[in-house]
Amino acid sequence: MFPEDEPEKKKSRPVSAGKPAAGQCLCGKVAFEIDVPARWAWHDHSPASRRAHGAAYATYVGSWRKRFRITKGKTSLGRYEDQATKAVRSFCTHCGTPICYERGRSPHMVNIPRALFSGRTGRQPLYHIGIEELQEWAWTGEPLVPLKGFPGVVWQRSKKKKRVSGEDPLSLGRARQP
Repeated sequence: MFPEDEPEKKKSRPVSAGKPAAGQCLCGKVAFEIDVPARWAWHDHSPASRRAHGAAYATYVGSWRKRFRITKGKTSLGRYEDQATKAVRSFCTHCGTPICYERGRSPHMVNIPRALFSGRTGRQPLYHIGIEELQEWAWTGEPLVPLKGFPGVVWQRSKKKKRVSGEDPLSLGRARQP
């Protein structure tokens, strides 16, 4: 066989362009890292992620499985598998922090909550999954103002109702007197 007849071998290249992105759970018993840049990042509004995180939505960073490593506390991981979807959610058995989410239809990917990383991951969350599931009570960027007397607290002012011409401003919603 001549060298030109040999199948071309894939040239290996470095997996990581820099220092890995590291993260951990709330109590610090589970730590992990991924090679950067992450594959992608997104906001997940689906009911499953909303309930798993107890939040309006979860923001995830997706990584190839081979680029994700548990660096501390592997024995502290618990798992929940949704039999219907074949999704697996791993969490710290000490503090309950969700660590990763694996979808049955994407066995080569691992999805990690973005909030667990202490630094940059190489991807910004540009995508929204399940946006039709956005909850009406979720904050969507309306202006916020400081709450007087409570440092560090901001709030969204109520929308002021426009007064109908001739309406008594002191009636406070009571029926008008003839």
